[in-house]
Amino acid sequence: MKMKKLTLVVLICALIISTNLIAQRTSDVEGGKDYPLVSRFKGSIIEYYKNTKWDSYPLPVSLTDNKFHWTDPLRLEGHVIRTQYSTSLENNPAFILKNFEAAFNKAGFKIIMVKNGDAELGSGRDFFSNYYLEGRKLLLNKFGYISTFRPTEGAQSYIAAKTNDGKNDIYVAIYIAAFTKVTLITQDIIEVESAATGMVTATSLKEGITLNGHIALEGIFFDSGSSTIKAESAQALNNISEYLKANPGSKFFIVGHTDNTGTFEANTKLSEDRAKAVMAELTTKYAVKSDQLKAFGMASLSPVTSNDTEQGKAKNRRVEIVKQ
Repeated sequence: MKMKKLTLVVLICALIISTNLIAQRTSDVEGGKDYPLVSRFKGSIIEYYKNTKWDSYPLPVSLTDNKFHWTDPLRLEGHVIRTQYSTSLENNPAFILKNFEAAFNKAGFKIIMVKNGDAELGSGRDFFSNYYLEGRKLLLNKFGYISTFRPTEGAQSYIAAKTNDGKNDIYVAIYIAAFTKVTLITQDIIEVESAATGMVTATSLKEGITLNGHIALEGIFFDSGSSTIKAESAQALNNISEYLKANPGSKFFIVGHTDNTGTFEANTKLSEDRAKAVMAELTTKYAVKSDQLKAFGMASLSPVTSNDTEQGKAKNRRVEIVKQ
């Protein structure tokens, strides 16, 4: 008889816990605050907030194809802010997603990815296992979350976007899921320091080439020692292609440069391979005419400053466009 009573108590406790997995707060958690560039969904409450000064953050998206890249994510490093908001269940994930999408478009953000529903995200539990929870593909639990983070209902949405505040590239990843009693909005902000001279634009290309005959293509990124163009170079490449298409009668050299680290022979090959990679990207993915471009590598033969400091070496590692 005692055993039956104990079992009944356990079952009642389990039921209480499962039906109150997330009880919505009536006011923001202490220390929680909105990110200045992203307005909270109207009427939502901050349930969890963590401000991490610097860390790595693998964003499992591409800047070009609206697909998840679980095994080859966009690897970001910088200031990471996680904020979790709750709102009533009548605000379903699809509705909240549309609100964020409209707000990002109005504010001039670049929308990287938009996904809605189990058909596009898989089950809520699978998505969370892959993206947030320990022991899976990306291990993002280091930024924390409120307890019982995984959704109990099927409705879910996800959006990733990017902007620049003049100093940093700002990435925003927002996952929205319906729970037993609330809809939870998990918002991650990743501030990544931009290149010192900013991203090349069609306007800066025109000004640089008109004044100097050449300009460094800021915003094109490679890993150290690699000639593979990183995904976050997409916007810069698009800007370059716009300029080239607007000047179809002009021809240009794409010229790779390195610092003086390593052998001259290796740097010659690396600089040429990077120039060829930029040329190939422009002609195959952005429809620039191949007869407009030629690629060359200069290794460390043409530094813009001294290689005696790390800052100088960083400036000397570059790809330039030069008018023929």
